[in-house]
Amino acid sequence: MAVVSSEGGIEVLEGDEGELEVGRHEDVGRQLIRTRISELRREHLAVTVGPEVTVEKVVALMLKKKVSAALVVERKKPKKLVGIFTERDFLKRALGTRGLAKIPVKKVMTKDPEALQAKDSVAYAVNRMSVSRIRHVPVVDERGVPTGMVSARDVIDFICELCPEELLNLPPQPGNAIPKEQEGP
Repeated sequence: MAVVSSEGGIEVLEGDEGELEVGRHEDVGRQLIRTRISELRREHLAVTVGPEVTVEKVVALMLKKKVSAALVVERKKPKKLVGIFTERDFLKRALGTRGLAKIPVKKVMTKDPEALQAKDSVAYAVNRMSVSRIRHVPVVDERGVPTGMVSARDVIDFICELCPEELLNLPPQPGNAIPKEQEGP
């Protein structure tokens, strides 16, 4: 509903915003570069385990914590990052192996994973995920001690925060999407 003001202008009320401006957030790439990893809203803290913990126990912990990766750290202080164990590692290296209850995670983890620091931009996390074909990037401090992890889900949520109208207000079926403008008459 629109109300005509006393000056002859039209006052826009809630629910009468007009047509959606698709492409309004063309600076998403710029925001990915400007935003630091430490500014991302992440749902879960990183799960860490020692290298001698069995695959069975790590998988049980991942299920309990509802995460798809665990960081593997040294047993002694300062507990530096030595590996990462992901669902993909489980499927490629552990599944089908006898004795998961006895196999230490260090035998099937990805050793010395690429890591970033909290001060690095989100764009670097996206780059690492794309180039290395991974979904999780550990975040470490200057000593190599894990402080968290960035997941593909964290990046997707961030992009949705940048342009919610375009991404979260889509019709339920792709066929009902906003039609492309036709060129010419």
